Amino acid sequence: MSENTVRIGLIGAGGIAGAHVEGYLRHPDTITFAAVADPVRESAEKRAEATGAAIYADYRTMLAEADIDAVDICLPHHLHKDAIVAAARAGKHILCEKPLCLTAEEAAEVSAAVEEAGVTLMSAHNQLFLPAVARAKELIESGAIGRVYEVRTTDSFFNDFDPANMGWRAHASTSGGGELIDTGYHPTYLLLHLAGGTPVEVTAMLATHRLTFMEGEDSATVLVRFDNGVIGTVVTSWAYEAAPGTEKFSAVGELGSLTSDGTTLTVKKRGDAEPTVFELEPVHQFGEELNHFARSILDGTRPLHTQKEGIEVLGIILGAYESARTRTVAAIPALSTTH
Repeated sequence: MSENTVRIGLIGAGGIAGAHVEGYLRHPDTITFAAVADPVRESAEKRAEATGAAIYADYRTMLAEADIDAVDICLPHHLHKDAIVAAARAGKHILCEKPLCLTAEEAAEVSAAVEEAGVTLMSAHNQLFLPAVARAKELIESGAIGRVYEVRTTDSFFNDFDPANMGWRAHASTSGGGELIDTGYHPTYLLLHLAGGTPVEVTAMLATHRLTFMEGEDSATVLVRFDNGVIGTVVTSWAYEAAPGTEKFSAVGELGSLTSDGTTLTVKKRGDAEPTVFELEPVHQFGEELNHFARSILDGTRPLHTQKEGIEVLGIILGAYESARTRTVAAIPALSTTH
């Protein structure tokens, strides 16, 4: 690290990488965008044009040659594990887009590689950096609504995918499943964060309401039991927009409740005449996420979600798929994690 910034190499210059680059540019005090690797040179040039970052066709060459401290992985799902393992073995810190990986076997490889290398891995769970989420987490941990009973999260929208533009996401072999392991990963990590326990069992119903050309579900409803007694519900879809008034997240406890549309946060204590409404300033989620990653490396602190939480989210999703397949309540698989 030079001049107190983390030198980042971007792996994968596709769609989501644009938001990550915006995040880099918002925090020049902690981040230097030093390199980008993508086999499509035009895509790499588009991401590098504002900074003069070095361009590579292959991320393995970048890992060997570029002057970088960390990588930011923005590849299709099925390529995450190999890139994480290669980066860890090269001694680079790692930020990886969701999902962290796709199978129990991949989770074990990721954990082993990161632990052996002694590098920091942060799961890129950008919605944790919404001010409403951060304030809700503070209130829950402070005991403001007492012992939490239930948490609900929602992430649904009308997706305009069609057979011509869906690409690798249309196939379970490259996406890992359907909507649940893609967009559904967001409300699942949000549920994990707010529930505050270890997930132990799950039941799920999956559906394909509209995107019938894809492999896998376009919608899912998932129930999760945590070891601290919290029951969680995830509702997620590419088929429809959530009905007006549907919360992004909520939590109810022994003393009251909190709910949010993602922007404002409303807290209602039992017995209070009126709720307390927090109006929160919007932030650039990816900017906050990238700065948190850089600060974790610079300060030697633990990121909000490491491979531990990333693998716990994967466990919920794999358990949900097993539950839907067998029409049972499934135990959360004990995947290999490190702290």
